[in-house]
Amino acid sequence: MYKSFLSWRYLLRRPVNLIGIVGILVGVGALILILSIMSGFLEETRKTVRGSLSDLIIEPSNLPRRDSRTVPVDPARVLALVRADPRVAGACAQLTWFGLLTTTGRDAPVQIFDPQNASRSGVMLFGIDPADEFQVSELHRALVADGAGAEPVADPDHPFALPPDYEPDGKPLPRVVVGVQLAEAFDLRRGSVINIVTANPQPDDKEFKPSNRLFLVAGTFRTKDNETDLARIYMDRRELMDLLGPPREFSQVLVKLKDYARDSKAVRDELGERLYRAGLTAGYTREVRTWEEFKQTLLGAIGNEKVLMAIMLSLVLLVAGFTVYAILSMMVTEKRRDIGILCALGAPPSGIQILFLMIGFWDVLLGATLGAVIGVWGAIQIDPLERFLSHTFGVEIFDRSVYLFDYIPSVVDPVSVALIVLGAFVCTFVFSIWPAWRASRLHPLDALRYE
Repeated sequence: MYKSFLSWRYLLRRPVNLIGIVGILVGVGALILILSIMSGFLEETRKTVRGSLSDLIIEPSNLPRRDSRTVPVDPARVLALVRADPRVAGACAQLTWFGLLTTTGRDAPVQIFDPQNASRSGVMLFGIDPADEFQVSELHRALVADGAGAEPVADPDHPFALPPDYEPDGKPLPRVVVGVQLAEAFDLRRGSVINIVTANPQPDDKEFKPSNRLFLVAGTFRTKDNETDLARIYMDRRELMDLLGPPREFSQVLVKLKDYARDSKAVRDELGERLYRAGLTAGYTREVRTWEEFKQTLLGAIGNEKVLMAIMLSLVLLVAGFTVYAILSMMVTEKRRDIGILCALGAPPSGIQILFLMIGFWDVLLGATLGAVIGVWGAIQIDPLERFLSHTFGVEIFDRSVYLFDYIPSVVDPVSVALIVLGAFVCTFVFSIWPAWRASRLHPLDALRYE
């Protein structure tokens, strides 16, 4: 009983203990906050990437002939083989290519320039079949998403239909859907006319033939992925095929599985083998990949950053542990007479050791509890808190234009919070052992003589 009473009294009578409590609080709170944000970045990156890529990506290589020419792969054969698997929920073909975006002036084409680096706006052209695309990706949801500067298409089920207020002068122009950030950056509206310039590889792959075509903006899409919304344009796959010319019909096939967690690796391996036996791939492992393998560099980089941040912030807990060690060491020196009196009254060495260990326990209990509460609250409220601070001080703390998302994501993992709090207890206990052991080894007569 005396151990709890005296340890709590020593804690309250020594304000210097607040330094150790605050150190533990900062370490625990910072670890929870930063790791929650890093987990949020990783989780949101996985969602946005998976939303645009689906579960599996098939990129067949053209097979070489004896005369070194190439054989174009028929997308219909690939889709039929993929859809025959009962574990597949849907599949679609995509044709992707690079292009430059321009607008047309009165007399001559006017190039659009990127205001950040004064270069022409390079875009990715995605030729899709909307009905198939909606089965495997989140494009339909992106077409109806609202936001600043967004002008969604008139009919999300038919994104390339003519806008209701469009009156063509002659033959209607083919339609495209652009990312909301691309539209906002270059003042594109529904009904705007753009000129897409590209270069088509010739059958012998020895030269490129430039080509361009006018397109009508049918609306915008918004995925909350800045990179996608700023540099992607969707159009009908047949229009892109016509722009590029034969024999290019598709670049990749997206596959949606009924149960990704259970079947992803098995379906990937089996589809790769079936496509190879059917003569549709060259048998390379990179031709059939999961979305995680497709983006493993990006996901791995964020995961590594999370681990590195955890290691660096753990040093704060070590510093707090050293602080508790220093405080307890000074307290043992100052309380030598008290220790001698306790020993003279019959307190065993183990009781003296537990007494000073309990002081460290109260330090970490208060610091870790407050740090966990503040860290979890900060992780949950980080986005509105950042917006409030940015507005109050007039400084943009989080530049949303350079990240994948337009908000600060965070995911609070209860297991991680528990491990961080447990780590704080273990660290404080380790640093408290030596001062407590020193106190228990003091001889009563030597302690009573101390002045």
